[in-house]
Amino acid sequence: MRSHLLNDATAESYRRSVIEGVERVADKLATTRGPFTGVTPAELAPVIDAVDLDKPLGDSSAALDELESVYLRDAVYFHHPRYLGHLNCPVVIPAVLGEAVLSAVNSSLDTWDQSAGGTLIERKLVDWTNGRIGFGPAADGVFTSGGSQSNLQALLLAREEAMAGLGGREGPDDLSRLRIFSSECSHFSVQKSAKLLGLGMDAVISIPVDRDKRMQSVVLAAELAACRAEGLVPMAIVATAGTTDFGSIDPLPEIAALAEEYGAWMHVDAAYGCGLLASPTRRRLLDGIERADSVTVDFHKSFFQPVSSSAILVRDGATLRHATYHADYLNPARTIAERIPNQVDKSLQTTRRFDALKLWMTLRVMGADGVGGLFDEVCDLAAEGFALLAADPRYDVVVEPQLSTLVYRYIPEGVTSPEDIDRANLHARKALFASGEAVVAGTKVEGRQYLKFTLLNPETTAADIAAVLDLIAGHAEQYLGETLVHA
Repeated sequence: MRSHLLNDATAESYRRSVIEGVERVADKLATTRGPFTGVTPAELAPVIDAVDLDKPLGDSSAALDELESVYLRDAVYFHHPRYLGHLNCPVVIPAVLGEAVLSAVNSSLDTWDQSAGGTLIERKLVDWTNGRIGFGPAADGVFTSGGSQSNLQALLLAREEAMAGLGGREGPDDLSRLRIFSSECSHFSVQKSAKLLGLGMDAVISIPVDRDKRMQSVVLAAELAACRAEGLVPMAIVATAGTTDFGSIDPLPEIAALAEEYGAWMHVDAAYGCGLLASPTRRRLLDGIERADSVTVDFHKSFFQPVSSSAILVRDGATLRHATYHADYLNPARTIAERIPNQVDKSLQTTRRFDALKLWMTLRVMGADGVGGLFDEVCDLAAEGFALLAADPRYDVVVEPQLSTLVYRYIPEGVTSPEDIDRANLHARKALFASGEAVVAGTKVEGRQYLKFTLLNPETTAADIAAVLDLIAGHAEQYLGETLVHA
């Protein structure tokens, strides 16, 4: 079995296996005619259940043959222009090349003696991103697994800074006084982080949004004042730069001013909107982000990177000490005096992939303007899609997009029951997914069922959007017609 270990003696076998795998995927990408096959869990589960993992196939060619039926055939392909579902992007080739390299070398980014150049490349990219945000020379950060982990770490730092302001106590009575403020459209990881940090989900105060789905800073100011009057501690304000449902960007300058006034940590969740950092035309939409204490970025959303590639950035690198723990077998405290750069000193993770290499390869091949230009294209496409929806009497569109998300609802002619309309929209989404012709997402707005386009593929066109709208209407009309017949 040593013949399967990657080393100097097996380099040629590695080359052949990887080339064969790449060729299989390339053929699949070239011949895929839809984003999905429509396979159901009931259909696919028996295929996978039939695999006996205790009986190996013996070689990679056979395993790739099998992989066709258990994965590649029925995978959801984000590169297809009619995948309009979640915040999943098609990926750029330089990043995929980086993925192949980092997987083979298998560096772990926790300590210098496991990663060497990888450590410095990640630090360079952190500095580059901080520069794009507008942070000063004291800034720092670390790559993470995704936006949820980045938000968790940001709120951990905020909690520790708030507790230090209370004299360093960490009793339950002190924790119960801490409050987090975020908009009603913020990511669920804010509530989840509060629970994980011992604050409880009720510590998060939800601030209503305006007609553009942006946090109402006037209401935030009132809630902060009430918090202080009740003897509670405004631990953090989470502003969102690109909400999951609407792509809306909270009023960052106004929120920053309130955070400064009340001594609250300001965190900007820019997991989605971080693509604006590279945009040649829309960077102004993030004005005020430079005043944040911490920022979440997900390169695997709007920088067209493979999952996973995220980071947490902080304006004052010293605050990362709250995530530091020294172990004699890994990162002994003496390494600080020896100026050995151990990234585990900043991270919630220990073993960690060299995901930064993907972004490094992307920037070295395409440049920031190249990436930002792709993000601009999908934002322009969303504007075209909004115009189509606004002009189509079959649809109600919720808000004009700031980024690349459209939330809308099919409104059938002659049907007035909100419940019937809900069911028609839900059915249309499911039927479209089952057909494999396109993939769209769904959400609820004020308790009603809506559909959602998340546009992250520059290859998608306005014609694709129009065609999918026709498909949705067809499925909804068929459902309503059948319902009427059965009634």
